[in-house]
Amino acid sequence: MKKMIVPISMSVLLLLGACGKDEGGPVETGSVNDGEATNEYGSINHGVDEKKVGFSLSGETIEEASGVPADEKKQLLAVLDRNMETLNKQDLDGYLATLSAKDYDLEEERAFMADHFKEYELKREVSNVTIVKYSDTEAQVFSNLTTTYKQLSTGLVTKPTGRQVTVFTKNDGDWKVASVHYIGDDGEKQE
Repeated sequence: MKKMIVPISMSVLLLLGACGKDEGGPVETGSVNDGEATNEYGSINHGVDEKKVGFSLSGETIEEASGVPADEKKQLLAVLDRNMETLNKQDLDGYLATLSAKDYDLEEERAFMADHFKEYELKREVSNVTIVKYSDTEAQVFSNLTTTYKQLSTGLVTKPTGRQVTVFTKNDGDWKVASVHYIGDDGEKQE
């Protein structure tokens, strides 16, 4: 399976969740230290690791994390649903309320999304939603994602699909989106 290449304006949207603050040190991707070979697209991690977020590219079954309390699962999935719903409705305040202020620059995200909403209609649909990693303070939720973009100025509709892992952290007792990691599937559907 190859990574999907999309126009810059759409790839920026796909990375909206990845606009979170990066307060760590340099990432050694494609170095001898990480075991990944580099290519023109950069490297990714394969599978969900204890300390990393990644994707299984071989079509393997996604395994649900064990020991997730039922009420925590319900809360996590509700925040994911709210995040998708507010993006689809272009509810900027609602969308920002799902994000972790510790991990995102909320004013920067507000400005970016306000500009994006002026240019595109957006509809995101998730399937195969699975909590793949869980602790009391962090959870990772895998999903298959289909996004329909309609460029308002031209009417062009694209419908990329891919896999996403949404990382959640506990913020004052509430689950919030800390980061989003996405990789596109082969090809791009256009209507």
